[in-house]
Amino acid sequence: MPHSVMFTGENPLPAIGQGTWYMGESAAQRQQEIQALQAGLDLGLKIIDTAEMYADGAAEEVVGEALKGRRERAWLVSKVYPWNAGLTEAIKACERSLRRLQTDYLDLYLLHWPGSVPLEETVRAMETLQQQGKIRRWGVSNFDTDEMQKLSHLPGGENCATNQVLYHLASRGIEYDLLPWCQQQQMPVMAYCPLAQAGRLRQSLMSHVTLQKLAQQKGISVAQLLLAWVIRKAGVVAIPKASSIAHVEENARALEIDLNSDELARLDEAFPPPHSKQPLDVV
Repeated sequence: MPHSVMFTGENPLPAIGQGTWYMGESAAQRQQEIQALQAGLDLGLKIIDTAEMYADGAAEEVVGEALKGRRERAWLVSKVYPWNAGLTEAIKACERSLRRLQTDYLDLYLLHWPGSVPLEETVRAMETLQQQGKIRRWGVSNFDTDEMQKLSHLPGGENCATNQVLYHLASRGIEYDLLPWCQQQQMPVMAYCPLAQAGRLRQSLMSHVTLQKLAQQKGISVAQLLLAWVIRKAGVVAIPKASSIAHVEENARALEIDLNSDELARLDEAFPPPHSKQPLDVV
């Protein structure tokens, strides 16, 4: 399989999935969002990432609609708010997500970001959900290296399956310590906003002279170049938002793109890797 990622106890999955942040916010967009997710599944983009936070659960409802009759073709990820991550609260939150998603299990359930609930309690909640068959595996999101190390030393903490963090060409801080640590643990990293979040930064990336020139030389789009860059390393999966069928098709083709050492060197020159510890970027 071109560019794939391995989670514990799972067959290889394509290293590009489908994000759903900002989905479910507009009734007028709902059908297009459903069709985009279904098109992604048809193209083999199995990983669908959502959260109870996205549109107050409405994104999960969109995903649930998209997965009718197709659940077994998807590898479904959702996330719990930190304040819902206590022992009983996490189980109730997960059950609410399952109802919105119209499924009886998640392939992966993440703590959305570190909060005030003791991590030990969240780990116990995740292990309980696993024992109940409501989730297949669990992980975290927006955890920096010190938080991952702390988690790994807790009872059951070694079962953490992934860390989902912000990662794109203009935000490379995790390469200094967090990404190497996760790779050492053979833990996949999920990159959210791999094209940078919509706004000024994304516009500056899309119009960057080096990126435009390199993309043109390779006969690909700048977005495909950015995705190919994120998944160039083993164990990294990118989850760009799947907002339209055209975008999903473009994303899927990025799985076939390889960047050679000269091309990577040009990108390093334009966007240097970190030479010291950076604060974890969070959106």
